[in-house]
Amino acid sequence: MASPISKKKETSAIMHRQKFEGHTDRIWGVIHLPGGQRIITCSEDGSLRVWNLKSGKQIGDDWRDGDSGVSSIALAPDGKKVVSGSNDGAVRLWDVDTGKIVTKWTGHTEGVESVCWSRDGRRVLSGSWDQTARQWEVESGEILAPIETGHERVWAVVYSPDTTLIATGGWDGPRAGAESSIKIWDAKTGELVATLKGHTDAVLCLAWTKDGKTLISGSFDSSIRTWNTTKWKQIAVLDEHTNVVYAIAISPNNRILASASYDTTARLWNLDNGQPIGSPIQHAEQVNCVSFSAGGKQLATGCDDENAYIWDIAAILQEAGLDDLLSDRQ
Repeated sequence: MASPISKKKETSAIMHRQKFEGHTDRIWGVIHLPGGQRIITCSEDGSLRVWNLKSGKQIGDDWRDGDSGVSSIALAPDGKKVVSGSNDGAVRLWDVDTGKIVTKWTGHTEGVESVCWSRDGRRVLSGSWDQTARQWEVESGEILAPIETGHERVWAVVYSPDTTLIATGGWDGPRAGAESSIKIWDAKTGELVATLKGHTDAVLCLAWTKDGKTLISGSFDSSIRTWNTTKWKQIAVLDEHTNVVYAIAISPNNRILASASYDTTARLWNLDNGQPIGSPIQHAEQVNCVSFSAGGKQLATGCDDENAYIWDIAAILQEAGLDDLLSDRQ
């Protein structure tokens, strides 16, 4: 595709604003911490680490509890705690200020690939390769009855914004390459509400828009799909990635989607029309996680090259002539 020289210059100029080096294995999760000065990462090396956004340097010691790889992290709505899921099947609650464990929940019999908070911060949801999704009461420590999902492996779990529903995704067959579904569950009763079919391979990531009207999924089949949650029907397929879509995140204003892929790129998407924004954000190796800052102007990514990166979303939108996507929808 021909493009003017000036355009080439623009698209090749997507450079990270900061790089975070120190992990000794691939990074699985990244989240922005309150205040806009720090991010936290989790890695297969068994640690969580806090980083200074400005300097790129690690703050304090590693957060550790054993050597098991940490697959997923999620920040509590009040910003004071982080929950993590690990290969040893444990779900751990950490205090952000001290970096110490507050609670350790056990019950899963295989690795925990996904964790999520309820909007009120009272519950944590986890999904595991043991085929179950579990809910944990944060204050009382009560463990609710597990949901036997029927997925061969659960890769992704997410609460609906009002916490009445749970969406799960994973492998539905004994091996990769099997047609796989998203399942919707009643969070209170654990009963199956709907099954969404369309992905031709494992569903690895899920995100719900704030208004609860749209569920978004990413898959081993390289596609991202959007779903209407009133009729539980597929809306669109976003298929610019050329390999596994491993993680997705929605911007705070609900107008931009970020995706991370094994094709070594992260991508931005305009949720107003489902179109890609600008050029792919290139990495050295496969990208495993994405996270927007509170204002939506920065994107953090974590990569197989053991590093995390910060990217200037505002600059990318400006180059694409889409500055308005940073503002709330009128």
